[in-house]
Amino acid sequence: MEKHSILLGTLLLVLFSSFTSTEACKYAGSNIGYVKSQTEKALAMDDINKARYYAYKALNAIVKSKDQINECGCDYALNSIDEGLHNLKMATRASTIGATRILLDRALKRILDSLDALADHEFHDSPYGNDVLVLNTAKVPKNKKFAKKPDAGLLKSKIDLSLENYKSSLNEVINSVNCLEAKDFAQKIYNHCEQELLKPNLSEGKKYYNLRTKEITAKALRQLGDCMEQAR
Repeated sequence: MEKHSILLGTLLLVLFSSFTSTEACKYAGSNIGYVKSQTEKALAMDDINKARYYAYKALNAIVKSKDQINECGCDYALNSIDEGLHNLKMATRASTIGATRILLDRALKRILDSLDALADHEFHDSPYGNDVLVLNTAKVPKNKKFAKKPDAGLLKSKIDLSLENYKSSLNEVINSVNCLEAKDFAQKIYNHCEQELLKPNLSEGKKYYNLRTKEITAKALRQLGDCMEQAR
């Protein structure tokens, strides 16, 4: 289950790898990547004291990363990492390895959420951002001004290119993750795209991004088929 959660979380991070971030966000992402690795090490431990050791390393790294996250200005990442920090603290206080692992797993999910948010940060205020894939409801300020309207053909080409990563990563999920879990993941993205496309005054970039993401995800859902039927 932990492996599947990591794969699904990592998929979302991969989707944004072709877009640049601010230096502060890059530093924060690097630090939180270390937090992720230490949390994963803690989860792999059978001895509770060793699990606590890596959990302490992870939470100390979060504390040291707060300045970078604040400088980045990503509230989504900050909220997620705060929840991760809380679960890590609880994990160090748990009295059994089973309880420790449950809390570590919760922490890891929130850490992955923070990485996703950092990767998508520049799109939180973008008129054609790909917030669909982090399943958030970020809105563009109405008075936001841009120096130059992006060329429609160039914009679509960039979106198509970024979605190639999504397509290949989604295929990896289909081939590696439990059918029901993969289908639930894909269905959430598909449903969100549908809701986004119903919004009035949606920018052309967002329309195209959501439409193409919906089409790619629909194909994946057809490929997954009836999971219950496959299980028989």
